[in-house]
Amino acid sequence: MRSLREAFGQFATGVAVITTVTADGERAGVTVNSLTSVSLDPALLLWCLSNRAPSAPLFLRAGRFAVNVLAADQGHLSRRFATPAADKFAGVELLGTPLPILAGTLASFVCRTERVHDGGDHHILVGAVERYQRAGGEPLVFHSGRYREFWPELSAGEGRVASHA
Repeated sequence: MRSLREAFGQFATGVAVITTVTADGERAGVTVNSLTSVSLDPALLLWCLSNRAPSAPLFLRAGRFAVNVLAADQGHLSRRFATPAADKFAGVELLGTPLPILAGTLASFVCRTERVHDGGDHHILVGAVERYQRAGGEPLVFHSGRYREFWPELSAGEGRVASHA
């Protein structure tokens, strides 16, 4: 199992924090690198949530979620939302919206849960994008179990990835 995980980890990804809030105000957030666009028309995206995640019942019950695409300097948010805590949102700057949107992200998407599929040990959530915003900037990159740096100033064919100490 570890070997398969390491092989999957060879695919470099961006990092996002998915957030939600239930009708009774209970908030949840998780860090993911399993995010992809599905369709432009209609606007759909998907992400995967572990069946064992303590927040899984909240995400499945809420029916809505926000995707927060993290910037290169937001590794602290990735770690925060990947670690169990009583209140992952404590001290985190949020934008004024019913769904928790993290400040300073590269992009955010507010979605209605369109479908949930069984994906083995994960749920696959497909979201219909209701609105989005894009700020741009450098992404937080994850490869082989570590955060990496992205150097966009290099010309095509000269790209490289470096690890953070």
